[in-house]
Amino acid sequence: MEAQKVDMFMMANAKYFEGYQLNAIRERLLQLDDDKWPSLQFLQFKEPTTALLLSIFLGELGVDRFYIGDTGMGVGKLLTCGGLYVWTIVDWFLIQGATKEKNMELFNRTFMF
Repeated sequence: MEAQKVDMFMMANAKYFEGYQLNAIRERLLQLDDDKWPSLQFLQFKEPTTALLLSIFLGELGVDRFYIGDTGMGVGKLLTCGGLYVWTIVDWFLIQGATKEKNMELFNRTFMF
């Protein structure tokens, strides 16, 4: 894949991933065939800031975990009222990292070599 396309992708999507993941993503994209580029354009990464806001305002209902695709944890938070709010408060600090990890899992599932 052309380096310019990779750089454009990295600039537009770096906020969806942890900093330590960016070099691995860049390397994988540089090895990617041009015929897979269109599927990359249609990936829907979850916004970490949106997940944080959901966690702050609706975390006790598990909406933040449902948003990032952690259905089991979302149900757990819903049934326990956010772990009696303890789990909710802990997620205020962890949800952005969890969102970025889920985005990396989506990227890896889509572009496994």
